[in-house]
Amino acid sequence: MIKFNGTYTAIVTPFLDGEIDDLALERLIKIQIKGGVDGIVPVGTTGESPTLSYEEHLQMIGLTVDMVGGKVKVLAGTGGNSTEEAIYLTQQAEKIGADGSLQVAPYYNKPTQEGLYQHFKAISMATKLPIILYSIPGRCGIEIGIETVKRLASDFKNIVGIKEAGGQPDRVSQLRAAVGQKFTILSGDDSLTLPFMAVGANGVISVASNIIPKQVSQMVNAYTEGKSAAALKIHTQYYPLFKNLFIETNPVPVKTALAMMGLITDGYRLPLVAMETKNRDILQKTLVECGISKSNPS
Repeated sequence: MIKFNGTYTAIVTPFLDGEIDDLALERLIKIQIKGGVDGIVPVGTTGESPTLSYEEHLQMIGLTVDMVGGKVKVLAGTGGNSTEEAIYLTQQAEKIGADGSLQVAPYYNKPTQEGLYQHFKAISMATKLPIILYSIPGRCGIEIGIETVKRLASDFKNIVGIKEAGGQPDRVSQLRAAVGQKFTILSGDDSLTLPFMAVGANGVISVASNIIPKQVSQMVNAYTEGKSAAALKIHTQYYPLFKNLFIETNPVPVKTALAMMGLITDGYRLPLVAMETKNRDILQKTLVECGISKSNPS
């Protein structure tokens, strides 16, 4: 079964005149590969999956698979709050050629832990793809409980990891104790990647690596190789960016930053809108201070 350790970029979905911008996506993916990431995650939260149609969702996965060309892994976001929908998207992603599936906890309908187990069981049994669970209670209103993760990891060989975005290093310790060393734990928060790795995580699904793939990859690799001081140096330098990419709702700041860098057009799908001017100024200042941008192109 494929391992998903390392750095995975939760790639944005670039738009041009309201449609997916193929050329901008290809430009971003080339930068990611050159930057040394281990994989790309299309149509996660950062890819604005809630506002994409089924067709666009699968289009993004297909484009990513084609553009990657086997050079890095593709971990497709195919979760949903409808089990039937998640199964459909996952099976289609498997046909398209994705290497794995990222499965977010069902949001809004707030199932019990037994409901979560049955949801992920049904998806697991419907695909051969390796599955990374995704627990983000701040978005979903529920977390995937430690015992539920343990049960799923024990019962289904293709449930191989979890993206943990609950904000607590202590939960990473609890997860590692519950699931053992073979199960992959990935940070879901750039600012917590290093703290999470210190207590047992294996890497990150990163928003910041849209902008600084080389630096995020170097940080993760340095810590994995036992070079904790080098990893801490990178974390410290880019910590302001890690924080200010969430000064407004993700992915608005990261798409704004990419637009400032001239890599994409600054466009979103409603109900997401452009950043407030004061926050945009803070983000621009952060890019300059981190050595990413020298001037404000706006």
